[in-house]
Parts: sequence; C-alpha cells; structure tokens
Amino acid sequence: MTAAAGEAPGIDPVAHVTEVVRRSGSSFTLGMRILPRERREAMFAIYAFCREVDDVADEPNPDAVKLALLADWRREIDALYEGRPGRPTTRALAGPVRRFGLPKDEFVAVIDGMEMDVVSPLHAPDMETLRLYCRRVAGAVGLLSLHAFGAEEPEARGFAVALGEALQLTNILRDVEEDAGRDRLYLPGDLLRRHGIDPSAGGATGVAAVLAHPGLDAACRDLAAVARARFAEADRALASCARAPLRPALLMMGIYEDVLNRLERRGWHGNDGALRVGKASKLWAALAGGLLRPPWRPPIAN
Repeated sequence: MTAAAGEAPGIDPVAHVTEVVRRSGSSFTLGMRILPRERREAMFAIYAFCREVDDVADEPNPDAVKLALLADWRREIDALYEGRPGRPTTRALAGPVRRFGLPKDEFVAVIDGMEMDVVSPLHAPDMETLRLYCRRVAGAVGLLSLHAFGAEEPEARGFAVALGEALQLTNILRDVEEDAGRDRLYLPGDLLRRHGIDPSAGGATGVAAVLAHPGLDAACRDLAAVARARFAEADRALASCARAPLRPALLMMGIYEDVLNRLERRGWHGNDGALRVGKASKLWAALAGGLLRPPWRPPIAN
C-alpha cells in the first residue's frame, strides 16, 4: 500500500523535491527561490511533502485507500524523526529537520488536515471547523516555514498562523467553482445561511444550488472580510518581527492580497471561471504589496 515501497532507493532526494516544486507551477516558488541554498532546499522539501500529501486527498481513490496512504505518511514522518526516512521527500527533509529544528507536530497537523477532507469531507462547515482546517493545512506550513526562514521572534508565530489562514481563505474564495466540480464546498454554512442559502438543498451535496443562489456573492464577500482581517492581523504581528527572514512570506502576502482584491472586484456569480493573473502582475504584487509594503502603524485615534 505504501508508495515508498515502489520508489527506487537511488532517487536523489534534493532533485526529487526540486522537480516537485518545478512541476507545481505554484506562486510559492517565487518566494522560495530567493532563499539561500540550504534554506531553499528545506522549503522545497516542505513544499513537496505538502504537495504529495495533498495529492492523496485529491486523487479519485476510495476513501479507504486514501486513509491507508495517509497512515503510511504518518509512519513515514515517525521514521523521519527516528532517523530512518525511506521516501525521497522525507530523505530530503532529514537535513532540514536536524539543521533547522522543523517540528514534527506540524507535519502531523498537515496530515490531520488532509484526513478532514477524507473522513468527514468539509461541506459548508461552521467557521470554527473551517479555521481548524486552515490551521492544519496552512498554519502548520507557515510554522514549518518559519524554521526554514530563520524567523525567531515569538510574534512570528502569530504572523505565520494569521497569514496561513488568510492565504487558505483566499484559495477557497478563488476556487469555489473548481471545488464545486469535485462536490466540495468549503464556504462556511453559517455565512451561507445568513444570506438565505441552504447548503443542504439541491440534492446530495447542494453545491450546484449554492453556486446558483443570488446570495452567493454576499456570502463570499463576508468570507473575504474574514480573510482581509487575517491579513491585517498578520501585518500587525509583522511589525514586531525582523522583515528580512520573512521576505518569502511577504512576497506571498502581496500576491494573495492582490488575488483577494481582484476577486472582490469581479464578485462571485457561480459561473465566473478561473481567475487568471499574469506573471508580470504577480511579480508586481509580490514586490509592491509584499517586499515594499510599508510597516504597519496603529491607527491614529480621533
């Protein structure tokens, strides 16, 4: 059952995770590539782990197979911290775990998040459940990244968790239609019901009915306001952190705030198609909204 059993032991682990990152085409690569070599390789390995575990949850296998594969990953993380990693990705993580103290609990949290998508797939979850999901699949990645970046202030943890939630909520808002095509609905049920949408209506999942409802745009704008509040929370925490180690995260912050701005301008109508952002626009957003963003200042009282 384990994928590791079929993998050639001669695979170069660093080359493997680098190829996973290259194939992904993710915006995250922009931030990772500006890091020094050892920190960059650590981030490539963290990203490859997240990509491969996420693929388990997304692939069209029976749930029993997915759970078995995720259990294999749990055993592989145990093996990594016992000094005997078997997969190319965990072998690539072995050096960063020793060098940068990557916390085991956060790798486990990512797997926990993927299990949430399998054991009881999130369909219009309450906000508390959605925030737990974001903490596991995004906040955990942020906390692992802090170690790879070398960000040491206590406030950096708050920055990572808030930014992780903001990024994940933005992903959810961007991918409403794509997720619906897989019968997934991550929009919070309480926000939907507030705008007259019954997420259980319209058949087994009700996803098509939600997308067709005239209240969809208002519900998504409510969630966008939550995402914007998390960006602001991250910005406040950033004021107490050295910015240089967090440059990769700032690049992502700029890109994703720009995506959220574009989504709010376009709106949510259930048939908008994928949001396309060109490379030049992403680069400008990363620089202007990320690296060159002014330091946060508390508002002046009237």
